[in-house]
Amino acid sequence: MTTNQTFAITFIARVDRKEKANCSIYARINVNGKRAEFSVVKSVPIEAWNPTKERIDNKYRDFRKSNTYIEQVRAKIVNIYRDLILKEEFISPVIIKNYYFGNIAEGKTLIELFEYHNTSQVKILSPGTLKNYYTTHKYIIKYLREEKMIDDIPLVKVNYQFITGFDAYLRNYTPTDHHKPLSNNGVMKHLERFRKVTTMAIKLEWLEKDPFEKFKFSFNKVDRGYLTDNELEVIKNKSFKIPRLQFVKDLFVFSCYTGLSYIDVRNLTSENVLLGIDGEYWIQTVRQKTEMVVNIPILPVAWGIINKYKDHPRALNDGVLFPKLSNQKLNSYLKEVGDMCGLQKKLTFHMARHTFATTVTLSNGVPIETVSKVLGHSNLSTTMIYARVLKTKISEDMHKLKDKLNDQKDKINKCS
Repeated sequence: MTTNQTFAITFIARVDRKEKANCSIYARINVNGKRAEFSVVKSVPIEAWNPTKERIDNKYRDFRKSNTYIEQVRAKIVNIYRDLILKEEFISPVIIKNYYFGNIAEGKTLIELFEYHNTSQVKILSPGTLKNYYTTHKYIIKYLREEKMIDDIPLVKVNYQFITGFDAYLRNYTPTDHHKPLSNNGVMKHLERFRKVTTMAIKLEWLEKDPFEKFKFSFNKVDRGYLTDNELEVIKNKSFKIPRLQFVKDLFVFSCYTGLSYIDVRNLTSENVLLGIDGEYWIQTVRQKTEMVVNIPILPVAWGIINKYKDHPRALNDGVLFPKLSNQKLNSYLKEVGDMCGLQKKLTFHMARHTFATTVTLSNGVPIETVSKVLGHSNLSTTMIYARVLKTKISEDMHKLKDKLNDQKDKINKCS
């Protein structure tokens, strides 16, 4: 473990809930922006605490004894930190707190594991994927505090019962903000990430047995939304007087004809537009999610949108093909676009990628292997999700079959 990290100990006062005139003094451990706290001195008059000096004055009867204890706590925490540095151990506020209270007899802890995983994977996982692990980590902390009434738990105590309890907690969790309750698949995604973290623990020899061994993952099949030919035409032909809606519509259509995700569209620069082996222009980029190289021949609709924004001041200033817009605003504006186009489906930017796979390519006879390469999938099974047999395609294929059977019948009649 490198020593290139921030470390600090501060002592703060928290007002007692029952006795408003008193407070409790807490030790706060900070490491790299993360913190852990624990109570040091209780029931001190608020006016006796000096936050600048982090000391108690003589308005409190045991101020000398308490100040001595505070300094002893500070010294002990500093010594623990130095020992961990010398041992080249992974360091976090929770780990230091566990050492302080002697809660290390049973080995590594669950929060320690998550912190190790999230720190060690910063340069390996994409920002979007890492953000999802941070969210799972937060749910684990909530579960420990709200259901188990503890801040952490030894890894050896993470078992099937703990996992099923966490599963139930996620399903019953009611968000206090604008987010919706978790769906079954949302719960499964958190548990999948949880299992990947415990698998890391097994590889690190922090765990001997897989706690997920008997747990069965159960995902509900979801039909991925996409636009039909007619719906895509409606959006393509719709013009908006409001610039932000017109731009969002253009960006959505661009994705419908390239299959690129929002983050990959946002990162495009002029250097990603190259002449291909066929003398036509192609987009060559690396997908942020999978780091797969993708080569996409630029279809006329997409080329027209590139040219439309090539001289846009904001795009030129940022050195990208299109002006930047946050994903949240983009999807919010897309909802307006869908409503104004009279569509019953709720538009999201990822629907454009599904539309490219289903309506623009596969339903027009592009081989699934080619679609897989253009989408940047690491294996064909991922692309198979999009391999729907559309009613229009069934009708078209059956008409061809009828014509072929009629031709055969005519030939037989002529011969007879």
